[in-house]
Amino acid sequence: MLTFRTLFSVCKRTLLYATTFTIRQTTRSITSMGDSCIKHCVNNVIKSDGDDRHYRALELGNGMRVFLVSDPDTEKSSAAMDVYIGHMKDPRDIPGLAHFCEHMLFLGTQKYPSENEYSKFLNEHAGSSNAFTSNEHTNYYFDVGPEYLSNTLDRFAQFFLEPLFTESATEREINAVNSENDKNLQNDTWRLYQLEKSLADPNHDYSKFGTGNKHTLWTRSKELGYNIRDELLKFHSQHYSANLMSLTVLGKESLDDLSAMVVPLFSAVTNKNLSVAEWPEPPFGADQMCTASYVVPVKDIRNMTLNWAIPDLHEHYKTNPGHYLGHLIGHEGKGSLLSELKARGWVNTLVGGQQQGARGFMFFMVNVDLTAEGLEHVDDIITLTYQYLNMLRKEGPKKWIFQECADLGAMQFRFKDKERPRNYTSALSGILMDYPMEEVLCAQYLQSEFKPDLINMVLDKLLPSNMRVSVVAKKFAGQTEKTEAWYGTDYKLEKIPADKIKTWENCGLHEALSLPEVNEFIPTNFDLVPQEMEQPAAPMMVKNTGMARLWYKQDNKFKLPKAFASFELTSPLAYIDPLHANMAVMFVHLFKDALNEYAYNAEIAGLKYVLNSTAYGMALSVRGYSDKLAILLRRIIEKMVTFDIDPKRYDIIKEAYGRSLRNFHAEQPHQHAVYFTSVVMSELLWTQEELLDTLEEVSLEKLKAFLPQLFSKMYIEGLVYGNVTKQGSVEMCEMLENILRERLHTKELLPSQRRRLRELQLPDGCYYLYQRMNNVHKSSSIEIYYQVGQQQTTINMLLELFVQIISEPCFNILRTKEQLGYIVFSGIRRQSGVQGLRVIVQSDRTPQYVESRIEAFLETLRETLGTMSAEEFQKHVMALALKRQEKPKKMSVQCNQYWSEIIAQQYNFDRDDIEVTYLKTVTKEDLIKFYEDNISLSAPRRHKLSVHVLSSLERGTGDGPSDALDAADGTNNQEVATTVQPVIVEDLSAFKRDMALYPLAKPYIDLQKAVSKL
Repeated sequence: MLTFRTLFSVCKRTLLYATTFTIRQTTRSITSMGDSCIKHCVNNVIKSDGDDRHYRALELGNGMRVFLVSDPDTEKSSAAMDVYIGHMKDPRDIPGLAHFCEHMLFLGTQKYPSENEYSKFLNEHAGSSNAFTSNEHTNYYFDVGPEYLSNTLDRFAQFFLEPLFTESATEREINAVNSENDKNLQNDTWRLYQLEKSLADPNHDYSKFGTGNKHTLWTRSKELGYNIRDELLKFHSQHYSANLMSLTVLGKESLDDLSAMVVPLFSAVTNKNLSVAEWPEPPFGADQMCTASYVVPVKDIRNMTLNWAIPDLHEHYKTNPGHYLGHLIGHEGKGSLLSELKARGWVNTLVGGQQQGARGFMFFMVNVDLTAEGLEHVDDIITLTYQYLNMLRKEGPKKWIFQECADLGAMQFRFKDKERPRNYTSALSGILMDYPMEEVLCAQYLQSEFKPDLINMVLDKLLPSNMRVSVVAKKFAGQTEKTEAWYGTDYKLEKIPADKIKTWENCGLHEALSLPEVNEFIPTNFDLVPQEMEQPAAPMMVKNTGMARLWYKQDNKFKLPKAFASFELTSPLAYIDPLHANMAVMFVHLFKDALNEYAYNAEIAGLKYVLNSTAYGMALSVRGYSDKLAILLRRIIEKMVTFDIDPKRYDIIKEAYGRSLRNFHAEQPHQHAVYFTSVVMSELLWTQEELLDTLEEVSLEKLKAFLPQLFSKMYIEGLVYGNVTKQGSVEMCEMLENILRERLHTKELLPSQRRRLRELQLPDGCYYLYQRMNNVHKSSSIEIYYQVGQQQTTINMLLELFVQIISEPCFNILRTKEQLGYIVFSGIRRQSGVQGLRVIVQSDRTPQYVESRIEAFLETLRETLGTMSAEEFQKHVMALALKRQEKPKKMSVQCNQYWSEIIAQQYNFDRDDIEVTYLKTVTKEDLIKFYEDNISLSAPRRHKLSVHVLSSLERGTGDGPSDALDAADGTNNQEVATTVQPVIVEDLSAFKRDMALYPLAKPYIDLQKAVSKL
């Protein structure tokens, strides 16, 4: 469960808002059903032209808002309930109560008392669920197989009718909340967010600590005389009122059938006639303004944030003055604030825009990533920021800029992709109370009223006298005198001298800062290209030479004017050793940094390129509106082959890259466990330490000499998909080839040089243990990997079905009952065509103990599988089949599916259909044999690797409930002995030297036949 959906809901590329839409139906004041449970019904919901779903908005008699979505083609149904109550309504004495209430609603109701009834039902019917708590919202959502929507809604509705909040679950779940909080303690994003809240007016609800922990929910609440279960019941009773709830339901059924399903269930929720909470006063008053905080981070990061209080702008959504200003202040093109700051070598990135607060107040912020030199020029950066704001005041609001934003928004709304059902329902339920119900779909895109006075009103709030400054850097260690209470963040707080404020108030203009130019990348042609006569269901090979292979698929499903072009540029020099790997990464970073100003206009116009360094060379993709896709690709390639490194930017980028390598040590322990599993199992993977150790060997001269070698020999494999013809796709690939050949004299790689990395083959009956220390987090972590073999249809489905069956009981036993930690995951690990079961747990308990509990759980599966009824087994088969057959909702997702098959060189484009067909033939006996052969403690083909990430920090002393939880099998925390003692992996090189490698997976199609058809 998530505590906060987003910490900082701003973006330098703020949302684009639409001015065009289609009204499909008419309004009526009451449903034709004549149901007295419905107070108001809206059928004229504004939707985009390409949206084939049907919508109806209701206000129930109890005040609940309901938004119904009928989609006959959906493979998943979904629902979400948003309660307009968040942690800002926590009792002052019990921080985290709203978040704790969110956790507890999943653990049993009067009608369905079993703690895992809801999650078990969802798991058996292809479903999933989650929830989050934010400042003023608590949002619950799920998806499920379409036939089971009604049954799931019945279980879901009980959350808001009769939750149990049992004593036993209450005590145990506090540990989960505490573990969730623990994982965030060394996370700089959470630390900085809470520091901002802690620096607010202490009497304002914004200042509260929202997550909660064992101390606030158990120890201190008991000391103050509270019974936490009683407080949960009181909180739910007082704040969970129907008129503060918004429900969105998406299903295959008609709107009338959805209404008949939903209205009786949710009309029973009590309306307490509560008002939506508002905070008309901002959380930062005169005492908190004109302050500068200097903060010590966990990671080696450097940034500065300028923050201003502004009014709540929600009512002005059709004008959206915050977006207009965010678009300009966060611009990255010529004449922008970022352009000038980068030219001076002071910053690398800039984010600017409005930031959500809560109903009644908002913020506007500018955040910059500081270079080492920039850290010495924070006052000058602030000066330039105010000079840019002064330029905006002098120029005044421009109708053409507003219209450009509006046109981009209209384009985005018109060609909007479908969302995944659970994402869609969660997002819609969260905004149902913020906009008129007929505008819920378009309101966040709509920008139709140009009102210069509103833009100037917001701009007039961005003054030095209304500013707070935060500077974050390791440099301040040892210079601070304060520590934030909840996360232990060290900081220093100072009042900004009046003379500095005066200087910024009178800083004037700067000649290098100007408004952006008209965006040349805005597409104008939205026509769909003619459909090819041949329409294969999967990508087809349309080019195959010694230098390039191209796959092509014209879109005939989404019918949007968008296209995707992805290319893997293979060069064996890119990863031959850590030095070359570093130089390849440095080139990519430097190139993207240099191209940023040019590419920014393309990005905000819906065209984006991505360039990454890989173990095989580079991966380049261009995606977006097809009108100018080929133009952008050509310009990127032309700039790449003529790229000249700026020496000043070289030093800055190298330093930033080095910091990113060093900062890996502060990532979450479970991320370390996943990473080190890959380090152990991969044929070749340069570690963060190896890369960092050789980074100093990289020089500007070496890098310049390396680039011609990098491009001297290459092999290209690509995919072009979307609104493009076969000829157009071939021309894009040939353009790439020709530019490389003509400008850089690139030659073909030999076939033997196109090698792919392979995975280690663990021997039968093995048990290896690899251990690493973690010096940042107090939690430890473990990943156990049970390797089962190469990917192929039979083993794929047995493994996936096994994971489908164990996922819910694994979470229920290890996380909910035994409370081993907040992060408990079981799933599939696939790499280089090899796969296996993985179990990951992050915990305050020792990895040795956690491993014993995982093994104990896996041993219970013999009985679980043996006693499973035929009906329950088939439920899991059909649930997995439904998950696998869910079609992509977006072109980008479809493209990624195709591309993943290509870069894996398996080319199984019909994988879902082939594997689901086989899945339906799998018997319970097949699965038991799979378990007995590969997973059970006595399995003859068991291949086990356990990676332990051990914390060197002192763990908590246990001031809360259930610190010595009894194990589910009654062993009272006694570790389960294993029949095989681990072989400790100490020398990775020696370990890999003695280990066999799996062969590469064979392609699923005959490439020679594909070539012969060209």
